[in-house]
Amino acid sequence: MIVITKFYTCRYDRTFKEVFMNEKNKDLLIYLLEGILKVEIKEVKYLNLEQNVDNISVKRKHFDLNLKTDIGRIQVEVNASDLGYVRPRNMSYLCDIYSHHVLKGQNYREDVKIIQINFSYGLKDDEALRIYYVQDKTKKKYVENFIIYEINMEKYKSFWYTNDVQQIEKNKEIIMLDLGLEELKSLSKKDRMVEKFMEEVKRVNEDPDFHVYMSVEEDNRKIENSIREEMIEKGLKEGLEKGMEKGVEQGLKQGLEQGLKQAKLEKERIVLSMLEQGLDVNTISKYTKLDLDFIKKCQENNSNS
Repeated sequence: MIVITKFYTCRYDRTFKEVFMNEKNKDLLIYLLEGILKVEIKEVKYLNLEQNVDNISVKRKHFDLNLKTDIGRIQVEVNASDLGYVRPRNMSYLCDIYSHHVLKGQNYREDVKIIQINFSYGLKDDEALRIYYVQDKTKKKYVENFIIYEINMEKYKSFWYTNDVQQIEKNKEIIMLDLGLEELKSLSKKDRMVEKFMEEVKRVNEDPDFHVYMSVEEDNRKIENSIREEMIEKGLKEGLEKGMEKGVEQGLKQGLEQGLKQAKLEKERIVLSMLEQGLDVNTISKYTKLDLDFIKKCQENNSNS
């Protein structure tokens, strides 16, 4: 039996997906999008979250939300931090969508908007919302249909903590995303959509499989960070020690190999832990994104030991 000790808000991309990718919650999704974009949306279609690429040497792109609507293409990212790679990565996603959309048409047009919405944390910015276009210093746009909305989630949440009633009422569809259960109960008294959102987040949090996945994901993140630091430290140390006889490159290579070996062992440990929880191999693959053959191999080795 899994004891639920933590409430996961939509600050976590997995919670966000579990709520807003559910077909029965399209009304919630439209409520959120309309609140941000300030337009009426009549139709929403979910698209594949994995964006194919034309070059096999290029990493596949995995979106948090990929949508086709009657106002244009919308791609959503939940960014837990403002690390240096986040904006270039998100920009590459949007540019890829833009190029594929334009090149598929019979001619080059700007009538369909290509929009990215970023729910971002850790921004060193006092602005709650920034809207970016491709434009010059006089604000003349190069194209009309390429738009990025960057939402400073901590700024929006500050409205809640300071009890800014006007801002809370104006932006509740954004503020609700990172509120705890008791806070949502308070906010939902005045809005049926917030109440539905609260019930859906609660439902997700009460799913034992979801909690197993989240604990594994957090564990994986800590492991990856530790391994990364260990690999760098070990690689540099061995590189210095063996630099004279084998060269720094060889030392770094050995450090990397050791780190990858350790990572494999940790993944095996996580799979075995989830198997012990009674989860089947397909569920484990779904939540950890590990290869099904790798999970089955772990299961087989465990049975034989």
